Amino acid sequence: MGKINSFLEEKVMPVAGRIADQKHLQSIRDGLILAMPLLIIGSLFLIIGFLPIPGYNDFMAGVFGEMWKTRLLYPVGATFDIMAIFASFGIAYRLAERYEVDPLSAGAISLAAFMLVTPHKIMFAAEGAAEAVEVGGVIPVGLMGSKGLFVAMFIALISTEIYRKIVQKNIIIKMPEGVPPAVSKSFAALIPALVVITVVWILRIGLEHTSFEHIHNVVGDLLTAPLSKLGGSLGGALVGVFLIDLLWTTGLHGSAVVGAVMNPIWLSLMDQNRMVFQADPTAALPNIVTLQFLDLWVFVGGSGATLVLAILLAFKSKSKQLKNLGKLSLGAGIFNINEPIVFGTPIVMNPILMIPFIFVPLVITLISYMAMKLGLVALPCGVAVPWTTPMLISGYLATGGRISGAVLQLVNFIIALALYYPFFKMWDNKKLEEENSMESEK
Repeated sequence: MGKINSFLEEKVMPVAGRIADQKHLQSIRDGLILAMPLLIIGSLFLIIGFLPIPGYNDFMAGVFGEMWKTRLLYPVGATFDIMAIFASFGIAYRLAERYEVDPLSAGAISLAAFMLVTPHKIMFAAEGAAEAVEVGGVIPVGLMGSKGLFVAMFIALISTEIYRKIVQKNIIIKMPEGVPPAVSKSFAALIPALVVITVVWILRIGLEHTSFEHIHNVVGDLLTAPLSKLGGSLGGALVGVFLIDLLWTTGLHGSAVVGAVMNPIWLSLMDQNRMVFQADPTAALPNIVTLQFLDLWVFVGGSGATLVLAILLAFKSKSKQLKNLGKLSLGAGIFNINEPIVFGTPIVMNPILMIPFIFVPLVITLISYMAMKLGLVALPCGVAVPWTTPMLISGYLATGGRISGAVLQLVNFIIALALYYPFFKMWDNKKLEEENSMESEK
């Protein structure tokens, strides 16, 4: 065990620490969070629109008219379908904050650049027309949602890097003293914005002369498709879960580090399910592994699936210290917040509890994946259920009101309880011996 701790301290922690402190990854993580409250709101309307209750559709149509569902889903389109816009602004804003330059200007420039690289043309077939005609000046909503997420991230990072370098070299228009700060900042952003727009404009024109036509096709073919295939696989999920929990055991926020890379992928996979479910609630959903799959079925109680450990500590521990910790941590654990457990038990650098903390979620991932793959449990339908939603409720909502989602959570809970128990007993006995030794010395 000492060798393991030494390896983690000498090899894993330095690398993971550098990744955790990387400005761009931090900005991607924090920028995407900007969209989460709106996605949750959109999900509420999505749930109301597709409640699996016999006669529900007919009842709602009789009360609110035949167009009730179409109108109810307006907020879904105004949230999910423009998540790339939120990402474009939010990521640039957070990155500019870290460089200590004007974040509002950086966000606005990034958004303009994102719209510039996005083709504003569609094929439109008028009623009775023999063939479709190309219409320009139309914002393609399909590229404003999850399909455009990676392009928005890329443009946000590039545009902000250009913006901050020009500002930090003081190549800006300076206004006289006495001019309101908002006006001064606007003029200061003029030259950087011109450079960014020019660079992105040249990029767009250059791509139009290739077989890709625009950057969305480049990112889709070379990046999004391979990453989605990898991140949506069982192997990708197992690697992601392993790294998240391994980093937590070194004292680093594993979800934040790994999530900065993987959350955009898992979020895109979630939205693919949402679009299929919204079009036809009875249709087969394309993805098992999504952000909800990990948050709601694997990490019950937080990373490491530690809700069971909080319960064991609170009700089964003989150690007074651990029992008190369990009682204090249980409330937070129900809402999937487990920092008190991770740092209070502690699990960090603890050779006994590190083992179940890392490997129990891997077992749960495998069980959950196979249960959904075999059709025993409904797949997550793309509803953005908050990760703080308690177990059973979250499983029911995330599967579009299917009870199988909650049943799987309960099964995972029981399995985690059984696997954690022997390690909990070892740690409890160790702490009890320490307490008895301290008592006898008094």
